[in-house]
Amino acid sequence: MKQDKIRLTVNGSSHDLSIGVNLGEIAPSETLVHTLRETLGLTGAKESCDHGACGCCTVIMDGQAVPSCMVLTVECHGKEITTIEGLQDPETEALDPLQQSFIDNMAFQCGYCTPGIIMTSKALLEKNPRPDEEEIKEALAGNFCRCISQYQVIEAVKQAAKNGR
Repeated sequence: MKQDKIRLTVNGSSHDLSIGVNLGEIAPSETLVHTLRETLGLTGAKESCDHGACGCCTVIMDGQAVPSCMVLTVECHGKEITTIEGLQDPETEALDPLQQSFIDNMAFQCGYCTPGIIMTSKALLEKNPRPDEEEIKEALAGNFCRCISQYQVIEAVKQAAKNGR
């Protein structure tokens, strides 16, 4: 049976998207990162390698950190997706404690890969609120930072875990 519409929830908001090749529709071959950025205007997930190797486009889908360049939007029907924009408190506009920990530890340089690293870390902390350093390193193995801020990243995640964030 041909699928002509999908519904997905992004950062708590439901979106009904038409599938097709016409203007305003989502092509069957379109990746989630493209839909997030171009259709929904959520530019936090960065399109970089487009092969799932760098982690810049990582989002949380149904509790799992996934590279959104490797997921077709049509595969997301019924899925719950959280992007970096969804971590900020919508009422107070306060940053998520993990985001604040990254700032406090200066765990970024250029910032291009930071949203993906934060989303991977957030998924880790949701599953394992008290990871040790090796578990943090293992979780972040799919995220590549060219600026070499990995040491500060590990400290930021450890601090967030220590503070029960």
